[in-house]
Amino acid sequence: MSLQITPFWAGALGVLFVLLSVRTLRLRRSLGIALGDAGNETLRRAIRVHSNFAEYVPLTLLLATLLELRGARPGLLHAVCACLLVGRIAHAYGVSRTDENFAYRVTGMALTLTALGAASLMLIFGAP
Repeated sequence: MSLQITPFWAGALGVLFVLLSVRTLRLRRSLGIALGDAGNETLRRAIRVHSNFAEYVPLTLLLATLLELRGARPGLLHAVCACLLVGRIAHAYGVSRTDENFAYRVTGMALTLTALGAASLMLIFGAP
């Protein structure tokens, strides 16, 4: 069985990760901060957005890939992956702002955890 769905979503999430990485690197360069955040709130937020992405996306994508290999319904798989992507965008937007609107952060984490939890449960209970 060849993978048709998760590679697309992995690519989309990879592009987002590159954008978050470049944003953090540019911010570091403009502030002259090579390591850590030197107490700069904007840089601290950019680092956390980038790190939080790296903490949640790989496992969720792995679970989605396993679902696809098990023959999960395409609609369910697209829903899980779209939920993850939208969640990561909302989280990044919310946390990046120093005048943070917690609604974006909460929505982003809720969507991310929904994707992670749904994929996990579908694998445990064998949902197609």
